Amino acid sequence: MEENQNSNKQEDQPFFEEIVKKTKTGITFPKKLRDEFFEDEQEVFFRLIIPKEKNKIILELLSEDLAKELTEKLKVKQPKKERDLDEKKSAPAKKTAGPSPAWGEYFVYDFEAKDKIIPILESAFYKFAETPLNLEDAMGRVKYALVSFLSSTKTENAKLYFAVEKFLIDIIDKFNQPNLLDWIFEKIIPNVESKFLYEQALLEVVDASLKFKRWEKAELYIFYVLKNIDGYAKSEMYNIMNSFKQLVKKVKYAERSDKIDILLKEKLFEYAEGVEDADYKIQIVEFLEDLQYIELAYDLAKKIQLSLPPESMKIEEIRKIVRRLHTTPISENKPDSSLDFEEDEGSED
Repeated sequence: MEENQNSNKQEDQPFFEEIVKKTKTGITFPKKLRDEFFEDEQEVFFRLIIPKEKNKIILELLSEDLAKELTEKLKVKQPKKERDLDEKKSAPAKKTAGPSPAWGEYFVYDFEAKDKIIPILESAFYKFAETPLNLEDAMGRVKYALVSFLSSTKTENAKLYFAVEKFLIDIIDKFNQPNLLDWIFEKIIPNVESKFLYEQALLEVVDASLKFKRWEKAELYIFYVLKNIDGYAKSEMYNIMNSFKQLVKKVKYAERSDKIDILLKEKLFEYAEGVEDADYKIQIVEFLEDLQYIELAYDLAKKIQLSLPPESMKIEEIRKIVRRLHTTPISENKPDSSLDFEEDEGSED
């Protein structure tokens, strides 16, 4: 009998129990519970219920399908006036004079918290537009948008960080705030836990720093892009070539420093020497040509031409490239660089 009573007492014990306190941003699940109960990559849905007595908050775990089904049912139950009010609140306020947010540019990749951060970023945008600028106030809103809507899913968070970066890049461009590049590089980019979006985030600051002729920053960002490219396995040459393509697209028409040229030339030649596939070698020739490294492109194209067997289908293609490069004017005029990297010590002699 006593054993049954003890067994019943154990069954009555909750899985988890702890006292938590509401903070400014809400209530956070204790870390012990998150580690025990939630998987990092899994999205978790709850139904939040508050009874009429308002004496408790109930969170009921739901599957994704059930969450979507109940969301639609709750929308139908909600009075029309409330639905209209919610839609008005979520819609960005219209501004007619001066610059306005470019929402289509910021949200390249959709994520769940998008609609929630739009009004916050909009208020930040018009704070940046004020004269005199209260930078602390404007950036405080940006920081709030970041910390308030992080989820347990890395890909969702990466998309959120990338959207906020795109927003700040637009702020830099429209309100002449290139000093925000440092904040983006230090506070946003390291938190983008997606190899693809991390690289895209770096390319955005490469583009912005070149526009504002911030050579040292551009050199540093390009260094990290190339480091990310090196992180691919050699079997992922398609991804490597695509990354080079995106980088070349960002810098090909921009004025570049000597250090940028050294970084790009050395890395492209490193990969040209390391691949056997003629298609990839020809792509590298084209990258060199796009960057106006005509002599280097010509020398590499001649090497490829000589290495191909006479029956190769690539012979005629490489001959055309060689002829084109042979008649292309050579012109390189770059500003001096002032940034050194340990990896390049002794390579400029």
